[in-house]
Amino acid sequence: MLATKRCVPCEGHTAPMTEDEITYHLSLVSGWRYISEKRAIAKQFIFKNFAESMRFVNTIANIAEEEGHHPDIYLHDWKYVDITLSTHAINGLSENDFILAAKIDIATSSHS
Repeated sequence: MLATKRCVPCEGHTAPMTEDEITYHLSLVSGWRYISEKRAIAKQFIFKNFAESMRFVNTIANIAEEEGHHPDIYLHDWKYVDITLSTHAINGLSENDFILAAKIDIATSSHS
């Protein structure tokens, strides 16, 4: 299970995931989509109000700090939070992105 794993430092010595690896890992997380031109995965979360959106963003920030792997977070229209994950050091996706996606999905269940 991805959510039980820890992100490991990736300083560019690892090759980005192949299309087959990405497809497999996408099957392990719910609702994430692959954005090939960005070499990233993304998901939108919708909340009831601004305060709930901000609590979620802060929760994600804490998880990202603990894992040492940081997503792009975009809060807009007071209730939409878009998360984009990619491993910048390798200009593509690594298992870290899917580990963080799984942990974000778990965090979502406590904010909905």
